[in-house]
Amino acid sequence: MLRGVFSIVGISTMRGRKRKLSSLLGSFLLLQMGLVMAQSTSKSPWKTLSVTQAIYSRTERFDASNYAILRVTDVVSQIKPPAIWLNVQHDIFYKEHNLSMRNFIISVSKQVVVNYVSSPEVGFLKSIAPRVSSKTKLIFRFLDETLHDPSTNQTYNSLLRNLTFVKTFASGILVPKNYIWPVSPDNYLLPPNTSVVTDAHKAGLEIYAADFANDNLFSYNYSFDPLAEYLSFIDNGEFSVDGVVSDFPITPSEAIGCFFHLNKSSTDHGKPVIISHYGASGDYPDCTDLAYQNAVSDGADIIDCPVQVTQDSILICMSSINLMDDTNVANTQFRSRVSVVPQIQSTPGIFTFNLTWDEIQNNIQPVISSPESNFKLTRNPRYKTAGNFMKLADFLAFAKDKDLSGILISVQYAAFMAENLGFSATDAIITALSEAGYNKQTTALDVMIQSIDSSVLVNFKQKTKYKLVYMIDEYVSDALPSSLADIKTFADAVAVHKGSIYAVDEYFITNQTNLVEHLKAAGLLVYVYVLRNEFTSQPWDFFADATVEINSYVAGVGVDGLITDFPATARRYKRNSCFNLGNNTPVYMETIQAGGLLQLIIPPARPPMPALNVSDVVEPPLPPVALKPPPASPANSPHSAAARRTTASVFALLLVMLSTFLLV
Repeated sequence: MLRGVFSIVGISTMRGRKRKLSSLLGSFLLLQMGLVMAQSTSKSPWKTLSVTQAIYSRTERFDASNYAILRVTDVVSQIKPPAIWLNVQHDIFYKEHNLSMRNFIISVSKQVVVNYVSSPEVGFLKSIAPRVSSKTKLIFRFLDETLHDPSTNQTYNSLLRNLTFVKTFASGILVPKNYIWPVSPDNYLLPPNTSVVTDAHKAGLEIYAADFANDNLFSYNYSFDPLAEYLSFIDNGEFSVDGVVSDFPITPSEAIGCFFHLNKSSTDHGKPVIISHYGASGDYPDCTDLAYQNAVSDGADIIDCPVQVTQDSILICMSSINLMDDTNVANTQFRSRVSVVPQIQSTPGIFTFNLTWDEIQNNIQPVISSPESNFKLTRNPRYKTAGNFMKLADFLAFAKDKDLSGILISVQYAAFMAENLGFSATDAIITALSEAGYNKQTTALDVMIQSIDSSVLVNFKQKTKYKLVYMIDEYVSDALPSSLADIKTFADAVAVHKGSIYAVDEYFITNQTNLVEHLKAAGLLVYVYVLRNEFTSQPWDFFADATVEINSYVAGVGVDGLITDFPATARRYKRNSCFNLGNNTPVYMETIQAGGLLQLIIPPARPPMPALNVSDVVEPPLPPVALKPPPASPANSPHSAAARRTTASVFALLLVMLSTFLLV
């Protein structure tokens, strides 16, 4: 039986979670809470000390807040948790300094109810067993298997093989999570050691798993989703631990209360719709067959294709017009085709229209995107270059018989293509959709066209009945009535950056804007982009939990759709058993209070985001399609001589820089 979630820290250390978590997570105090304290008399110098953050992936902004180190009795009187777990990590060390943790535990047990006491020392637990209340459970804590218990001089591995002995002085065991789910050297899951759980239960011991933290690097199998990791310990069809020890109790609470034993076969295409972002790009390279296949199997409602054009005028699905962004083109023979195209970017690139489809398909590999690589978080390295690129025609054929509600085609640089390549992207897309049979008579799938350019959507509205999505590619706090009226003339929905919904300053949410409310009041659907599982992509307020973030946009703001790199996380959210419970929603599924964390610190003043004005929306119509330039030879770029001169200059500069580096 799954019993609970615990947040524990050694009771005699200065390192650990601050009291801020207790105050901020007041609604979660139904969970067993942990302790941060150094125990002594009321006149001792520990009262002049305060805790600081010792885990460097977490904000240091609370270090100056002087959060006091609390005694056990202070925690009980001030926080009033329903249960207390005390962990004594170094009893022998304290004995060497004439301090008795045994006497302390016995003394504090007479003042408050201590529900659990854990220790990695057999001798300590044996010494207190006869003196503590029958209400107190003693838990033997296992450390690394190769280490020795200082009181018996046995390795923890040997003690793990003798659980009947452990049962003579303890009612449960606490083990590192990798005892149960070990990982490979490259951080992928190995087969679980189910015997650890089953042997503990056979011996009459409860078993708890430790070392969970949402902001730590865990196995790639979990796709940076901490909720998925917890579920693998409690809802895997083979075994379940009795509880977990976590730095972030909100996430295992969700797992136990709302995501346990879900019906994974059900698919609901209702709101919020799940829209893939380059397929399941969190796990596979963007816009590849693998990314799209897994987006469908992961439960996306709508899969997307950002269209680009090749040198031979073939439409393809590619996340960027610049092949240097997410392919290995710079390491191929086509690196000589680098050029600067100012209408696209100021830096050199190798663009899709520099190569033919055959050249791309047969010579270039995709490379998985890692938008959080600045924080050393890289995605699914075993599949770094897996998958094949797809033409738009292949994408349309693939989607046609899948369990989807629609497809989304993103269009960018249409004006550039018309003026400089002699190519009408809008007409080519309409033709491709028609040839693939995407009309009301032959397919039930909705066709959605998305663009940051209003002129593109106006053009589609004049020629088709597709659903049109206007993407606002800047941070805005609101939309003026004039801009809303103009958007309404050419779009059915608006995609907005998540930072335009919850304004963020130094990773703290400052406030919730009125943007979604006003867009919806104007009769527009609202989709939020881009949701990612990596904790570094989320403000502190979401507790490094992608599910907390999703819940805040859906239940807290009421968005109509989620544009995400990880469709599986969004699909699981839509299946959760706590959905639409109203006043019965458990506290751990309540939405965050915008600015709640920020109230505890004083941030620097920042200017507010601007509102969207009609001048930001209105654009001139798409230019007429220019005469297509003659085909270029493979040795040449399809651009002007000036572009080729720029290429030569760039390479000359690179050679100079390289030679300088080598000399140094």
